[in-house]
Amino acid sequence: MSDLIRLEQVEKRYANGTQALKGLTLAIREREFVSFLGPSGCGKSTALRMIAGLAPVTAGRIDWPQTPAGSDHAHELSFVFQEPTLMPWAVVFDNVWLPLQLKGMSRAQARPLVEAALANVGLAAFAQVYPRELSGGMKMRVSIARAMVTRPKLLLMDEPFAALDEMTRFKLNNDTLRVWQEFGFTTIFVTHSIYESVYLSSRIVVMGRRPGRVIADIAIDEPYPRGDAFRTTPRYSQWCIEVSNALHGAGAADT
Repeated sequence: MSDLIRLEQVEKRYANGTQALKGLTLAIREREFVSFLGPSGCGKSTALRMIAGLAPVTAGRIDWPQTPAGSDHAHELSFVFQEPTLMPWAVVFDNVWLPLQLKGMSRAQARPLVEAALANVGLAAFAQVYPRELSGGMKMRVSIARAMVTRPKLLLMDEPFAALDEMTRFKLNNDTLRVWQEFGFTTIFVTHSIYESVYLSSRIVVMGRRPGRVIADIAIDEPYPRGDAFRTTPRYSQWCIEVSNALHGAGAADT
């Protein structure tokens, strides 16, 4: 697999002098599922926003090796935020249609893509329902459907399941992996959860406390698909311990 995106000595410093990221260097390959794991305030979400072009880089560079320099990469990526950010006045179909509509695609043209996206997250029967009629988990599924309806090369997910109950979170973890395997887009997933990162990821980037930087880069050498049974295996426990030790070591190094 070739590199889809590269971060070279990326730094982020805010106007008040706070340095969020320092010397962040890593490469993300095609079809990887990479989790950014670290303590609160270590710059995980900031890194994600800079990759998305939603925040400027203070120093260093972010390269897309497969596309010409200066290209607009907005059409190659989608973002799932911590909150579903749905339009409350629009039904589910129209919320998912939105990114295609912004590209000039009519409702009729978009219909098969929107219906397929909703089917992939188990919401085919809810196309004409308003967000207020949905549970928190269902709203997040709509957000995921909206993000993937454009078939992006890169899917960015910023703690999308943090506010959900554990059973719903497990279900959406499974849905996310299934869709990722089906469409093969690269995914970068921000989380505070060691257990979630091990379950989902082909690779975990452990970040140290502010200013954020890479402390450990751990490849989770386990096959996909992964089901709920994987969470009960000794291998899963061993990976969680290894990642936990790396995260603990990152914290200890900063004290």
